Amino acid sequence: MANHVQLNNIEHKDLKVITQRSPEYGDDLWYALIVPQEFRAVQSCYPIFFQKDPTTAKFFALSLFGFQQGENLFLDNTGWNADYIPLSVLRQPFLIGKQNFTEDGQEQSRRVIHIDMDSNRVSTTTGEPLFKEFGGNTAYLDRVAGVLETLHKGLLESEQFINMLLAQDLLEPFTLSVTLNDGSAHQLIGFYTINEEKLKTLSDEAIIKLYRGGYLEAIYMILGSHARVSFLIEQKNRLIQARNA
Repeated sequence: MANHVQLNNIEHKDLKVITQRSPEYGDDLWYALIVPQEFRAVQSCYPIFFQKDPTTAKFFALSLFGFQQGENLFLDNTGWNADYIPLSVLRQPFLIGKQNFTEDGQEQSRRVIHIDMDSNRVSTTTGEPLFKEFGGNTAYLDRVAGVLETLHKGLLESEQFINMLLAQDLLEPFTLSVTLNDGSAHQLIGFYTINEEKLKTLSDEAIIKLYRGGYLEAIYMILGSHARVSFLIEQKNRLIQARNA
């Protein structure tokens, strides 16, 4: 169970965070949320799809790592083997919180860093220190702050992007059926992707709007990323072959 607290250099002066990539630390993910600022880096490593949050009914973009719960085909005993790891993974065990304060008689709030004290990554003996000896942020914590800020801005941009896709009716559900070399079958259900046929029939005005918003490039990155599904299949087949050897 999560135990989020606001990070400070007094109570948490001795905290460290383990950055090693392992199932032990929650990296056995089969997908992770991503934001448009990451699409260029993500599309060269992972397929990009969409899913609808069952609680909010809002869509979000994701990078796919495997075909079933708990399967990350990029993770082995040497770590996470990909050129890029999504920001929503890198930010763990940190998140953005709000701190309310009064200035000139006015109630205001600002973004602050919170940490999950119950995370397996949090330690006092091993990992990257968060604070210097006399209280300043370490370079690692500064990088974390940058990741969180990019994610914060990216989530706002992602909402705008997805709203534009929905306005043009460009998201469609799909089912991906995969049969592996050992005869086992997997189905990806509940995912969404770009409707290419509707994209081709958009008006010039709609295309220009997508282009000027920077959304057209993002759409083609998503479509191009689907070639990485074949890599996932090949990697899964290699793992099955190694287990059966």
